[in-house]
Amino acid sequence: MTKRLEILGKEISESERPFVIAEISGNHNGDIERAYAIIDAAAEAGADAVKLQTYTPETMTLDCDRPDFQIKGGLWNGYSLFDLYEWAHTPWDWHEGLFERGRKLGVPVFSTPFDPSSIAFLESLNTPVYKIASFELIDLPFVRKVAQTGKPMILSTGMANISEIEEAISVAKSVGNENLIVMHCVSGYPAPASDYNLATIPDLADRLGLLIGLSDHTLGIAVPIAAVAKGAVIIEKHITLRREDGGPDSAFSLEPDEFKLMVEGVQVAWKALGKPDYQRKKSETDNVIFRRSLYVIKDIPKGHPLNENNVRSIRPGHGIAPKHLPDVLGRVARRTLIRGEALTWDMLGSE
Repeated sequence: MTKRLEILGKEISESERPFVIAEISGNHNGDIERAYAIIDAAAEAGADAVKLQTYTPETMTLDCDRPDFQIKGGLWNGYSLFDLYEWAHTPWDWHEGLFERGRKLGVPVFSTPFDPSSIAFLESLNTPVYKIASFELIDLPFVRKVAQTGKPMILSTGMANISEIEEAISVAKSVGNENLIVMHCVSGYPAPASDYNLATIPDLADRLGLLIGLSDHTLGIAVPIAAVAKGAVIIEKHITLRREDGGPDSAFSLEPDEFKLMVEGVQVAWKALGKPDYQRKKSETDNVIFRRSLYVIKDIPKGHPLNENNVRSIRPGHGIAPKHLPDVLGRVARRTLIRGEALTWDMLGSE
């Protein structure tokens, strides 16, 4: 398995804390100042990177009234595909300024391209990494073009079965791009937590031999935190300034304070994950007082035997372990033992 990968100047691996991406998508609501403010808020909340989406409505679909192009049900019910992407797209002339804002804050900005022209545009901005959106994963010629840039690729898997995921990875590798991370994802907006089946994360890691992350569309922060315990090394979550301001993705986006709580929770979960360890922990050291061990409960003269009237298992735990009581009883004191002493083996002679 690929155990480490460098993205945006930071190491991504199981031994490093999870890398957190804040997705802006259309939550700028067509206002560049709001886009800048979201980047600022993401940086303040602890995001490691900010992601945009790079397309125009014309590169995504047709302005067409036919039924195939109308959205029925869900968050965007009543929109045509063209109108949705017109509403949600990030103008291309904003990108350079948004990339620069991220650089100044130490929180790199990158993007998801959706067609060859957006790849060329993002290359002109020297984007450090590419994200393949879930719905584009099956567009293998497009995946190949992105892979040919040689940049690291984050591939999202919403709606894809395992064969489709493996095909996309194979295409990327066929042109020499091995810098891949796969994101477990459910393309529901929002998606119920019960659909996420986080057990898929270690299964993907085993099947693909790659690092696995999570692209999350659930409400709240519980699923990203739980994903870390399943081995997710990247967490991606949508961010907005205020859900009540509306926007294409506001309903399933986190506000800055919530995003900060998620970042903190993800880091705590990663620290708690650790490795198999059965040794006494530093935080437990003082609590040995609450364990039981063998203590002298009545003075025992030198040479006298130990019995159930003068030795007993009590708290604290500084003496011989209680399991050794049968081995202790009947042995004699090598010196006078005083009530309240923790029993140790050097106090005992043979019977």
